[in-house]
Amino acid sequence: MLASPALRLVLDGEALAANWRWYQGRAGVPAAAAVKADAYGLGAREVVKRLFAAGCRTFAVSTWAEAEALGRPPGEAAVLVLHGFCGADMPAAATMPWARPVLNTPAQVGAWKAEFPGRPADLMVETGMNRLGVGVHELGLAEGLRLVTVHGHLATADIPDHPMAEVQRVRFVQVAGALPGVAAALANSAGVCRGRQFSFDLVRPGLGLYGGRPHPAAEPRPVVRPEARVLQLRTVAEGEPVGYGAAWVARRPARIATINLGYADGLLRALGPHLRFRAGGRAVPVAGRISMDLIALDVTGAEVGEGDWVALDFDLPQLEAASGVSQYELLALLSRRYARIWS
Repeated sequence: MLASPALRLVLDGEALAANWRWYQGRAGVPAAAAVKADAYGLGAREVVKRLFAAGCRTFAVSTWAEAEALGRPPGEAAVLVLHGFCGADMPAAATMPWARPVLNTPAQVGAWKAEFPGRPADLMVETGMNRLGVGVHELGLAEGLRLVTVHGHLATADIPDHPMAEVQRVRFVQVAGALPGVAAALANSAGVCRGRQFSFDLVRPGLGLYGGRPHPAAEPRPVVRPEARVLQLRTVAEGEPVGYGAAWVARRPARIATINLGYADGLLRALGPHLRFRAGGRAVPVAGRISMDLIALDVTGAEVGEGDWVALDFDLPQLEAASGVSQYELLALLSRRYARIWS
């Protein structure tokens, strides 16, 4: 999908690097960067370039297809493939010796041993989330693997008072103890915020790198600012409707700007009442329903003309709190139609 010249994401590279440094400093151990789903929609190659310059040396994607799309990272950086390995992945894995799978099932372990004996791999262990990972009773599968890191994943780290995170941590201590000489990694962004007892030897921040706040203790810097051009301005008389369903009606004469942005670009219709744009130095609300490609704004009193850029206040924690749409979804839904501009 081609990017539109009337639609862009302005991305703050220094804020991205600062967020990564915050997580590594908070954890006290190296921080791998989750760059799956094209770095949560920001563009994985550009994110990796900037985080490598900041000091990151491990990057995590979901699949071998994502690893191929990312390409070889700079220097000696490693790529983790979180969804593991099966025989169908063999052609891709054979061309990417810098990437290693995080094996999740006995079948994956067996396939990796058969196809790439002696090549490094990681292992995911299930400690209570009941998603991916081998059972604690299956740690014997590590025999014969050139195992680099054993991983777990926290189910409730983003809920500050939930006791399950500590239950999982205790279980994971036992897992790490059963595999001496192997690095251990449990914490995502929220897990890092729970304290250094969750850090082990490596952490895997994701959302927190991109300006999200996965836990009240996090201190993110905003990274993403969507912007769109004004396509048309019109004056609407009092009592006149705007947009589909005539759901918005002018309570006074209003100046309406229609911008090149819509739900096809990730701004769900349900977000409409909660979005705030800035036009001509003023905050302006949405007027009516969000369309597939267009949003109308009430810019009455704002100094803005056709062709001007307007910016969305993309405060992820605030938008999640107001709309109920998770910060992860708000990022991942950003479409390829945005030109991505790094500052």
